[in-house]
Amino acid sequence: MRRPLNSLIQSSAYAFYKVLTTHCHALKLGNLANVYTANKILNAYTRCKELHIARKLFDEIPHRDTVSWNTMIAGFVNCGNLETACKILKNMRRCGFDFDGYSFGSLLKGVASAYRLEVGQQLHSMVIKMGYEENVYAGSALLDMYAKCEKVEDAYTVFEYLPEPNSVSWNALIAGFSKVGDRSTAFWLLHCMEKEGVRAEDGTFAPLLTLLDDIEFYKLTIQVHGKIVKHGLAFDNTVCNAMITSYSECGSIRDARKVFDGAVGMRDLVTWNSMLAAYLVHEEEELGFQLFLDMQRLGFEPDIYTYTSILSACFEKAHKSHGQSLHAEVIKRGLEYLVPISNALIAMYLKSNNTSMGEALKLFESMELKDRVSWNSILTGFSQIGLNEDALKLFGQMRSLMVEIDHYAFSAVLRSCADLATLHLGRQVHVLAIKSGFETNDFVASALIFLYSKCGIIEDARKSFEETPNDSSIAWNSLIFGYAQNGQGSIALDLFFLMRDRKVRLDHITFVAVLTACSHIGLVEEGLNFLKSMESDYGIPPRMEHYACAVDLLGRARGLGEARTLIESMPFKPDAMVWKTLLGACRVCGDIELATQVASHLLELEPEEHCTYVLLSHLYGHLRRWDEKANLTRLMRERGVKKVPGWSWIEIKNQVHAFNAEDQSHPLCKEIYQMLGELMEEITWLDTDTGLDALISDFDVCDAKLLSAGNF
Repeated sequence: MRRPLNSLIQSSAYAFYKVLTTHCHALKLGNLANVYTANKILNAYTRCKELHIARKLFDEIPHRDTVSWNTMIAGFVNCGNLETACKILKNMRRCGFDFDGYSFGSLLKGVASAYRLEVGQQLHSMVIKMGYEENVYAGSALLDMYAKCEKVEDAYTVFEYLPEPNSVSWNALIAGFSKVGDRSTAFWLLHCMEKEGVRAEDGTFAPLLTLLDDIEFYKLTIQVHGKIVKHGLAFDNTVCNAMITSYSECGSIRDARKVFDGAVGMRDLVTWNSMLAAYLVHEEEELGFQLFLDMQRLGFEPDIYTYTSILSACFEKAHKSHGQSLHAEVIKRGLEYLVPISNALIAMYLKSNNTSMGEALKLFESMELKDRVSWNSILTGFSQIGLNEDALKLFGQMRSLMVEIDHYAFSAVLRSCADLATLHLGRQVHVLAIKSGFETNDFVASALIFLYSKCGIIEDARKSFEETPNDSSIAWNSLIFGYAQNGQGSIALDLFFLMRDRKVRLDHITFVAVLTACSHIGLVEEGLNFLKSMESDYGIPPRMEHYACAVDLLGRARGLGEARTLIESMPFKPDAMVWKTLLGACRVCGDIELATQVASHLLELEPEEHCTYVLLSHLYGHLRRWDEKANLTRLMRERGVKKVPGWSWIEIKNQVHAFNAEDQSHPLCKEIYQMLGELMEEITWLDTDTGLDALISDFDVCDAKLLSAGNF
């Protein structure tokens, strides 16, 4: 917020002025010889983060005590300078001062923040040697350190040694088990805490709410909310923010909004950001944009998280102008050089449409600092819009510049190899992924399955699948798709049932794969049953892509009437994908009247998309309706729509050769066209009666020789 931020700056300046005045007054009266007065001033300087002045005062104190040393240790820890804090601890020992619970407590807090487990373990041994393992401050800090470093078993061992654990100890342990995702233990600890009569606080519930992140935990979220109200924490800021996120992730945007509306007067920037994220997760972009305006109107200054969130909602065509306006606002505020915001802008342009790749590249090239996300965004962008050769070049550049290659980069480059059908190069990337330890990652395994499936080597796709833990749906979905697209739909469906029996979590992509398998092997009734049972049996509402698969299924079975009825019964307005699928089915069935109606919908939705014109033109040509075909060609010319030429690739000796129609760019094009000409002449000759007779005669001679040799 603007006002609280200004008041905070003013109060900090006032606090520093006040401590300076007190320091001067103490010097004038000669009170610094009193260690109590000196420690108070020392503590005030550290709270103002004026450590250079505090250090100078510390050196001038004639009679330092343990409190003086502990104050300096805490000051450097709170400013994130763990190394200096450790040095002060060592000097404290050399100067003959003993450590106490506060000394260990402060230093262990710094260790926990820096995730320096090895330093924490060394301090633990000192705590035991000096007999402080049962001290509530040292013990709680040790517990918190192990919990934050995700060593929850060690944290629990420390907890058991505490004679009287307080709420801080319980909360630290609950937070630790929540962090590692151990839901059952975290809630068991809450139960034990309540049985022991220790009062639950905001620090108790906030970590627990992070574990309630799925629709199956909605009822449990309501129960926890009830406990929060019972303990009088319903208006606590931290708890409110966690409640908004939890309700959102459990599928209830309505309850999330109720919590947000009930927090009037207690909202901070995190509250607004939590509600904004909730709207965007639930695809309520318009409400998200309105919230973004409301928060500024009420004096809340957007931060990096706010901008990165709202920019992620601007890739739809309807919101393109919002994205450009936000880009302008980011520039106006001087935030475009912040790496997370630049990355969000790049992602926005990449997602909006294929023509925005130029803007994304400009942003990328203008960034002085690029992180792994920046490189991965451009690499994924190249891969997704079909600029696969550019993706491979960028991957090579990343390796030469020693950019860290992670599972996202491997996944993107493997999919480019799959699209180019460069099996040899894909195998090399596979080896690199193995060396980097990513071959069992779900995303990399999924890309490997896609690569080998696309190249027709389903056995290697299965091997890549078997090498993954098989506990998430990502690899399963890819393998089901692979078998479906390689004409083995029955195996694909067997995999689905196996996936269900092993209780692997199904998602909407699983059903796209299953419906694709049904479509490819003509299981019309089974496919429609899957569509009908998605929500009732599996809790997954059908999306647009599921209806598109069902339309394709009916179209392949020449059930155009049923396909049209299905589209009319959809709970939402059909998009271009559904209409294109129906148009393709019309072409297969030769239904020109329905095709014309469907094409009119498509030309209204996507007047610049060449695919619709091409499909309809082919249909007119197939039915010899030359006037309509000519009218369509004229309409394309008037609208400036051009057919995007198809490309073919072939890999020879680890080199990819690309061709399109009437291409003259290949260095060996003269020899290639000469060979094509010879092949065409041979095909033409074979197509004649003379050529066919000669070929049969050759076979007869060959058979006679084989018979005379006694081979049959």
